[in-house]
Amino acid sequence: MSGESVTRGEVARGAALVALSRASSLIEAVAQPLFIWLYGLPAYGLYVVLWGAINLAENIVDLSLTSALQRIVPQEDEETAHAAVKAALLATVLPAALIALAVSLAAPQVAGFVSAAPEDRLWLVQAIRLFAWALPLWTFVEVSTSAARARRAFGPEIRLRLFWEQSARIVFACGFFAMGAGHLGLVLAHLASLSLTAALCVPLLARFYRPRLLLRAPLRRAHFRLLLVTGLALLPANVSRRLLVDAPAVVINLLIPGGRGAVAAGLFEIARKIATLPLSVRQAFQYVMAPLAAHQARARRAEIAPLYHFASRVSTALVVPLAGLLAFAGRDILSLYRPEAMAALPLLVILVAARAAEAIVGPATPIVEMTGHRLLPLLNSLIGAAVWVLFSLLLVPALGAEGMAIAVGLATLAIAYAATVELRISDDLTPFDHKLFQGLSAALAGLAAMWVATRLLGGPARFGSLLLLWAAASWAALRVGLTRPDREALGGFARAVRLA
Repeated sequence: MSGESVTRGEVARGAALVALSRASSLIEAVAQPLFIWLYGLPAYGLYVVLWGAINLAENIVDLSLTSALQRIVPQEDEETAHAAVKAALLATVLPAALIALAVSLAAPQVAGFVSAAPEDRLWLVQAIRLFAWALPLWTFVEVSTSAARARRAFGPEIRLRLFWEQSARIVFACGFFAMGAGHLGLVLAHLASLSLTAALCVPLLARFYRPRLLLRAPLRRAHFRLLLVTGLALLPANVSRRLLVDAPAVVINLLIPGGRGAVAAGLFEIARKIATLPLSVRQAFQYVMAPLAAHQARARRAEIAPLYHFASRVSTALVVPLAGLLAFAGRDILSLYRPEAMAALPLLVILVAARAAEAIVGPATPIVEMTGHRLLPLLNSLIGAAVWVLFSLLLVPALGAEGMAIAVGLATLAIAYAATVELRISDDLTPFDHKLFQGLSAALAGLAAMWVATRLLGGPARFGSLLLLWAAASWAALRVGLTRPDREALGGFARAVRLA
């Protein structure tokens, strides 16, 4: 990899492509009401518990080698880069397949740990037996797409995660429902879409890595040592972040017996999935900044500062108004679901508020991870896990799912702001400057106007006014919160909306 400087334009283009890829969250949010109408809230709740368990297992099984590739591939020669990808695939997919086999054979015993209504017990065992095989499929997809991102190629995920994975899942879910698959339809649809995505990852790897070199690349002990040491250093941080995404629904299900546990898990997942929309904007910059920061670390770290400021300003200007829209229009959004889903509204407000506060500090976490601070991600993960466990124990017994939402929000903020403080101390990097605060002020003014609209209007007029105010607040925050070079880096988008 060459040593040329990374520009704001490259960050913006990469983030736009990744945002499209992460727009799978939007498709999932649209698919949620459909899945719940077709299969019911209890069945959906059990499905998200099983998928949450798969995600947690994958993030442990992959040993954070997906993140390690982001650091290693940009800084090594071609043979070492190919060896690293090969080693990552072998070290993750094979153990995942063995775990899937063990869980499949022990499905009746595993089902005993899942809270479900008596009538759901029969299909739950079969669902676990089948869904266990999502683990090796998902592991292969995660490693393959991370290998592509390590080449600073962010666009290919658009087709895989946006179209093939999420869109195909909707088609399969409708198809299995029409064929009378019953509650197993969601599990079968997920497996089918993952199988299709995994198959498409093979040509994806061949596009960015030479297949022959990938097959014959020697696996020396030094390659495994470099990969494992890097991955294991990042593992606690990655697991803690996924813990806050996947574990809450699982924990709620474990703590609440019977069918109520499945329903509560489903409600939390509804709120979490909608709240993921603001996160997608922030994640776009996280995905881009990780390999770019690793690449830039070869030069002067001071060169990361303008990229960090740019990403933080754009993240604040886009996420805060979007979070406000989701909170104030939450009742309208949840009306698309079954009536019992309206109980997720308080959870939604709590989670989107946390995402808005998190967005202000920008991509601090991936910069800490990718610039050689190997112990700090571990410290941050411990801080986040401690906050989550503490507030879960204090709040969940009294508040239920709302207490879990508060605990998750506080833990998320603890991780992000800890990384921000560390960057300030270690590298004199901070996301805060007068332009960011100007953009934040414009965004908060937009939120105040949304609050007034919810008090004065109702029905379609309220929702329409909220959309207009969101667009206006986003434009104003971008206009006053970005410098001229920032706005010019947004390219055609800035010209189209008259920002430049």
